[in-house]
Amino acid sequence: MSDADNDLVVFPGAFDLDVALQADSNLTLQAELHQQKKPFVILDDHDQSLRNSGCLLIESGNRLQLLQPDQVWVSQAGKGYGKFVNELPDGPVRDSLAGFPPLRALTEIGRGIIETGSLAALDELQKTVVRGSFVVLRSDAGQVSLASIQRLRGYDRAFETVKGSLRSMAGPHHGLETVFGALFPNVEQYQAKPTIHFGKLEPASEAATEIIRTFIAVARKNEAGVIADIDTEFLHDYRVSLRRVRSVLSLFKGVFSDQETAELKRIFSDLMSPTGRLRDLDVYLLERESYFKLVPPSLHAGLGKMFDQFETERAREQKKLSRRFRSASYDQSMKELAAQFDDPTRLEFGQNADLGAYKYACSLIWKRYRKVCKLARSIDPETPDEAVHELRIHCKKLRYLMEFFAQLFDAKAFKTIIKPLKRLQDNLGAFNDCSVQQDALLAFAVQQSSSSGQVDANLGLSVGGLIAILNQRQQAERERVVSNFQHFDSPDIRELFRILFQTPGD
Repeated sequence: MSDADNDLVVFPGAFDLDVALQADSNLTLQAELHQQKKPFVILDDHDQSLRNSGCLLIESGNRLQLLQPDQVWVSQAGKGYGKFVNELPDGPVRDSLAGFPPLRALTEIGRGIIETGSLAALDELQKTVVRGSFVVLRSDAGQVSLASIQRLRGYDRAFETVKGSLRSMAGPHHGLETVFGALFPNVEQYQAKPTIHFGKLEPASEAATEIIRTFIAVARKNEAGVIADIDTEFLHDYRVSLRRVRSVLSLFKGVFSDQETAELKRIFSDLMSPTGRLRDLDVYLLERESYFKLVPPSLHAGLGKMFDQFETERAREQKKLSRRFRSASYDQSMKELAAQFDDPTRLEFGQNADLGAYKYACSLIWKRYRKVCKLARSIDPETPDEAVHELRIHCKKLRYLMEFFAQLFDAKAFKTIIKPLKRLQDNLGAFNDCSVQQDALLAFAVQQSSSSGQVDANLGLSVGGLIAILNQRQQAERERVVSNFQHFDSPDIRELFRILFQTPGD
């Protein structure tokens, strides 16, 4: 059935059937409720991926109902709250969510009461010419109705009449955003990298404080998800937000005074420090399946022991971090930190504070770009790993700078140069992961050794085999670094960087 054979209309509030078809007196619309009122929960991930893709997922009782962008409802038995899509029972909803982010779990966006029923449009001979269904959703904030109609063969005119009448009655706003606006008006759409608005002539100090203020807020929006342990991406986003703040403090040289910069770096480092071990364990556990695929079955027993210990340690670290996030002292310190950046008079600025944001951005990005190119061009098979790691750090800093100031430059040109930089970063990230994991696995094996230095045979063989494979992967990634940098360093990309960021005198 094509999209043209269906139509969905969203009504803010309830809709009045008595006036729905006043445009055509030869048709009448009948509605019949199918069941009693039931509680419902709207599910999505923290990023609201379903909402952004035009989908609506409702859990009610032991049933999941998914409204898709093509206006088709699918449903299946099962519960979704707190689950990853691959944990859902087999069925059409799970199949339809195949593209859902694999590292994000379904969580609650809002809840209320649901009623469902059927619709039918009848002609003057009481013959059904259009079929449909409706859902009424009610929350503490309001209510909304979703009416879906289906074209029947031979009754095209009746279908168009009913569609036109329902849309006319619903008004100009009949899309899915009406659902969220009516039921959950205070639910904000989370953005891990929100757009930060400032002008070209705005002082660098104001740009810096706005960026830091924004990402402190983003970090705080992830705390509840870390405490509830919904999925590992909450902690990841928390850490990335604070890392962006720290990058501002290190890259925006001269915007804050030396003393202020040193103190703020210490504060944000102290915030990051308690999260490091939990994030490391999350990464290892996320890689569990791939680790088992890397080594032969004969070595699986040792890996099983290792991951059992990782699971135990992770549970301890998660509880420890949750207690920290729930503490009054942590909450108060974060509030004071946010207030400090809300009131610039509480900050001590440096000699570059009054430079215009655009000119300052060009200078920072151009210098960082040249540093990346100089270092990358020296990479060869004999280059020490430390130099490759240093390149990764400089690429990350360049990417952060470009994203901070993206709104000040041509969007199309920016997209052109960001794409190869992302590819190079992914490559460098994989190289770094292989290196870090080898060191961590070796340290784990040493930690597990007895006082005489002996390691459990199964564990030692498994860890040793895994380290060998990761080392091979790391060398392969090194070769890709050179290849991907050549694309990033192409004449067209170099020219775009010069046009966008080089200023006279550079």
